[in-house]
Amino acid sequence: MSVDLVRYLAAGGPRWAVPREGFLLPLPAGLVTVVDVLADGVEAARKLLADPDAAGPAIGEVRLLHPTPRARVFCQGANYRSHMAESGMDPGRAFNMLFTKSTASLSGPDDAIVRPAHVRLLDYEIELGIVLGRAITGPITVTDETLPEFVAGFVVANDVSARDVQLPQGQWFKGKSYPSFCPVGPYLCVPDAAEVSRWRDLRLTLSVNGVRRQDGLAGDMVFDPAATLTELSGLEHLQVGDLLLTGTPGGVALQPPGALVQRIAGLLPEAKRWEMFVRTQARSRAYLQPGDQVTAGIRTDDGVLDLGVQHTTVR
Repeated sequence: MSVDLVRYLAAGGPRWAVPREGFLLPLPAGLVTVVDVLADGVEAARKLLADPDAAGPAIGEVRLLHPTPRARVFCQGANYRSHMAESGMDPGRAFNMLFTKSTASLSGPDDAIVRPAHVRLLDYEIELGIVLGRAITGPITVTDETLPEFVAGFVVANDVSARDVQLPQGQWFKGKSYPSFCPVGPYLCVPDAAEVSRWRDLRLTLSVNGVRRQDGLAGDMVFDPAATLTELSGLEHLQVGDLLLTGTPGGVALQPPGALVQRIAGLLPEAKRWEMFVRTQARSRAYLQPGDQVTAGIRTDDGVLDLGVQHTTVR
């Protein structure tokens, strides 16, 4: 059975705990990284959950931190059929779009999303995050059967994006890497081997100001986690605790212009074309504005796996 772990700010610094009925039961001091938690924390969490006398602070009394300390962030772009369809892309394409986000973008599940002053098109993307449980130091083939060896946990992530930087400048890293642009958590959901195979059943939902924007199953992915880890293994040495964001379902604020508009825009100089794109997109009320409340969660419909819910405010 899966175990949910959280990381929070205690008096002496960051601390790991296991949640129970609205309270946090602190794990032994000295656990810092995901490596530490996997080695000594999961079994300690199970014992705390079985102890009726175990106690700790109420969740609402502490600041929750993202449960991916020291992680590097690897990402997949346009990896859900529903998102590709709304973006005018071919779901049958033969390549996996890979990029990275900065570690500075990582933030807690209740921290504010800070919009840089120059950004007009601030978008959201709920994503299933996979926390790596085994180092990869060279090309390998990961299969559905061996995937549990590489998955330490699942997390909720929001791949926040400045579309007016990402697209006109052609800089995905820059447009997605500002501080606070990757809220993660609240839980590090550590599944057992059998539960890892249920990743397809995880439902991703995101609402803005109480209105549902995104709702999709992870099984809508084009390139699944096993295939992506296989491809990444030939590009980078991956460490335990690294984070893979696996794409987002349809429903983002970005909506490409129609075919006719695109043909007309194609006749314009590039600078003018992108100026028109930003001006047109800025008319949409779907982009995030200061004061907006973003709620994002991931769980299976039967509740067996539940990664928790983020509550973030745009500032």
